[in-house]
Amino acid sequence: MKPSLSIFAATLILLVAVSINFRHQLLIWAISDGQPPPLLPAQEESPGVVWMQDYFTVQALNQNTYAIGEPRYHQQNYSYLLLGDSRALLFDAGPGLRDIRGVAESLTDLPITFVPSHFHFDHTGNRIRFEHVAVVDLPYLRARAPDNRLALRWSEHMGSAEGFELPVLEVDEWLAPGSLINLGGRRLQVLYTPGHTEDSISLLDLTHNLLFSGDFIYPGPLIAFLPNSSLPAYRDAAAMLLAAVPGEADIYGAHRSSPPGAPRQKLQDVSDLHRSLQRIEAGEQSGEGVYPVIYPVNDQMTLWAEPAWLQDW
Repeated sequence: MKPSLSIFAATLILLVAVSINFRHQLLIWAISDGQPPPLLPAQEESPGVVWMQDYFTVQALNQNTYAIGEPRYHQQNYSYLLLGDSRALLFDAGPGLRDIRGVAESLTDLPITFVPSHFHFDHTGNRIRFEHVAVVDLPYLRARAPDNRLALRWSEHMGSAEGFELPVLEVDEWLAPGSLINLGGRRLQVLYTPGHTEDSISLLDLTHNLLFSGDFIYPGPLIAFLPNSSLPAYRDAAAMLLAAVPGEADIYGAHRSSPPGAPRQKLQDVSDLHRSLQRIEAGEQSGEGVYPVIYPVNDQMTLWAEPAWLQDW
């Protein structure tokens, strides 16, 4: 029997629906081979940047703040070790290709708390285990971890792109949005900054006037088309940062686009991002490409988003 046109149409609609619902998985399958890409060659860094293990770089931002870079990893991650008088905090841990915990422990004798800015695989350290772990206190995360063991989901971690298994975080401390972390003579405020992911946070160093922004903002392509991304949340969090962060603060993100040194920005970059998001919402800013659509933000940044008909304004 010859299939009718309606069967073909129904099949096509079903295939389109499945493709839309599983677009992120299909994208990861198309662009990755399930293992980390080869390491990049080492390049010349800023004066004062020290190489460790032919992989990490360490840069002192001040006498008790270190930027730990992974410039040979293809995403050029940066994590930050913040020292107080009584304890230290490691904000992000990279993908775990090498032992960042050993690097951090070589820089301080203080007990270290690990805090991921969000749960993507290139920030959680994966196979690295930390003695004290603190994560953002969101109701849906707490509900999944009644025993303080938080099993990450694919949509939060996405580590299959490079062959990482889903980790289980042993949570020792829950950080409420807006709360203060006291490291002893150094206070950090937990700022909830969703947009890149639903679970993203930034840390505002009230003592040294620094903002550590994770993947919320950094020089390069800002990603807002993956699972748990949200353009309205990005817009609202940017507005919150503009109100909460002092204008003279330095902002340090979790990636850089090119050497040398750690990625440093200012509040004007947040303002540029907020303005672009407002213009995208209003349909006043055009982008390039089909999926993702790439919108210009300023001469340092672009925003990679879903096409307009999939955006959740």
